[in-house]
Amino acid sequence: MNQRRSFLKTSVVLASAMGVPALARAAVAAPHERVLRLYNTHTGESIKRVFWAEGQFIPDAMADINKLLRDHRSNTIKDMDPKLLLLLDKVSAKFGGSDVLHVISGYRSPETNAKLAKASGGVARHSMHLDGKAIDIRIPGRDLAALHKAALAEKSGGVGYYPSSQFVHLDTGRTRHW
Repeated sequence: MNQRRSFLKTSVVLASAMGVPALARAAVAAPHERVLRLYNTHTGESIKRVFWAEGQFIPDAMADINKLLRDHRSNTIKDMDPKLLLLLDKVSAKFGGSDVLHVISGYRSPETNAKLAKASGGVARHSMHLDGKAIDIRIPGRDLAALHKAALAEKSGGVGYYPSSQFVHLDTGRTRHW
């Protein structure tokens, strides 16, 4: 096993020095890219996109992600907080980064949020979903408590745990949990 690692490390260094782009990209570019794999449970749409690379967000990818995270009831799209996408990437990375995050709720229009708040005591009237700063997710095949724990460990915004509804809420507001 150690010989194999040594061989791979040496190969990457040599490839980089020789200008072999494929091996160099595999070793160097991946840490400098951020990828999200999302599935919208209400629309059935899915996406796998590099949304951040070379130190910046990728506008086309951001637009595609915003569309997937739209309010499916009103078909309203809002720009999602880039910090939220970075947070999702960090939480996903704790599980290896290859899982598809199932989205229960992303952006909510004021009309949708008001309707949900009226129907349920668990929906805030001034929800961060209204500002594109919140998302409700789960990862099929992964323990929901482990997802909750991973989100809490980031200490980056609000984290809500809803085991009976099978999702974890993440937002980019002040650090808090419930």
